[in-house]
Amino acid sequence: MSPDGINNHGASIPGFKREFLHSCLSAKVLTFGTYTLKSGRQSPYFFNAGSFHDANLLSAIATAYAHTIVNFLDTNHQVPCPDTLFGPAYKGIPLACCTLLELRRIDPIKWGKVKYTFNRKEKKEHGEGGGLVGAGLRDANVLVIDDVITAGTAMRETIEIVKREGGKVVGFVVAVDRMEKIPSATDDDGVPRPSAMGQIRKEYGVPTASIVTLEDLIELLRQNGDETDIDRLKDYSRRYLASD
Repeated sequence: MSPDGINNHGASIPGFKREFLHSCLSAKVLTFGTYTLKSGRQSPYFFNAGSFHDANLLSAIATAYAHTIVNFLDTNHQVPCPDTLFGPAYKGIPLACCTLLELRRIDPIKWGKVKYTFNRKEKKEHGEGGGLVGAGLRDANVLVIDDVITAGTAMRETIEIVKREGGKVVGFVVAVDRMEKIPSATDDDGVPRPSAMGQIRKEYGVPTASIVTLEDLIELLRQNGDETDIDRLKDYSRRYLASD
């Protein structure tokens, strides 16, 4: 591991990850520059899952999520196959739906009866009412799909929603693990802190997975010879890399 905390093993990126990253780059879902995050940090890259808004891009991200979930379950034998995929409003909604369709395509026997659920930002008082759309969660093992986690607030809210409805979150899968420590009031203080995903694993005992990580992104740039962007990402990592 290099001084910036990033592995420089030069390992090849798995095919589904490479295709996902190339789709992100070509569609400008993943861009490089200077971006102010909600935390106030100045990030050298930005990932916007909301830009997956045509059929080809939806297919690319669904395929990547599905392969990630299959690998996640294969390597975490204690995690049961979920009864429901949960997509937190709003970006998680189409991600959960299209991923479930791809999982069924891969293995219709295993995934054909798995359901989907998402929450409403505001409870509906008429019609069927309630705060959820889709399958009920009572006694359900729930796998949550979201885009990017930074502070972990949405993760905690989702765990509480599922718990309140009688279900159990058995895992979180996100598109990009930024591998950066939780923001604080004195953010650029050099104090080691875990990532939001690491903190969730510690607090709730919920395993997590991601399609790609910051390491994967740097490796792809290295193979493409994009030294300027690599240097900026490594500098960001030196300042904010999580301790987990």
